[in-house]
Amino acid sequence: MIDKIVKFLKSEYSGDEFATKNKRDPFRVLVSCLISLRTKDEVTFEASKRLYKLADSPKKMMNLDVRKIEKAIYPAGFYKTKAKRIKEISKRLVEEHKSKVPSDIDELMKFNGVGRKTANIVITFGYDKPGIAVDTHVHRISNRLGFVNTQNPHDTEFALRKKLPKKYWIVFNELIVRHGQNTCKPIGPKCFECGIKRYCKKVGVDKRYWK
Repeated sequence: MIDKIVKFLKSEYSGDEFATKNKRDPFRVLVSCLISLRTKDEVTFEASKRLYKLADSPKKMMNLDVRKIEKAIYPAGFYKTKAKRIKEISKRLVEEHKSKVPSDIDELMKFNGVGRKTANIVITFGYDKPGIAVDTHVHRISNRLGFVNTQNPHDTEFALRKKLPKKYWIVFNELIVRHGQNTCKPIGPKCFECGIKRYCKKVGVDKRYWK
């Protein structure tokens, strides 16, 4: 089942810039993840662009006044807290890691504000290492499909680590996130136009969208 699902989603989103990007700068991945928490994708994207025009390395970011960071990333949610964390993390990277973002999940989680999802995204997209980043889309859709049966994103990650072939770990998050944003939405999923509905155990979860 999972082979067919991944194959379809790769085909469906093959022209999507987000889903086809190559390995990215780990520092930018980390900072963008911090900005993205409880913030819409389009806001995160523009905020990140503004910030990277001011500083695109830990040393440059460390030397920025926190108020400049705040102004650059506004209106991201909790922008004042995020600005402070970005500056603090940048300083630690310079002083403790020679300006290099760690490529290990446990090491990344030692930084204030970095959870498992962010750590997985950094190692996956920044270092091209296998990881499974579980956000609300991945948690919801993995359960809707019946691929896992879990109560929270933390449990979903470890369930997927056991069931999902390792060759799909890197691409799984991007593909499922795109599917969640476009088709398998939290409310009003568009089951009638879903290309993987035949594999879904909760197809037609919202009857208004099912034919």
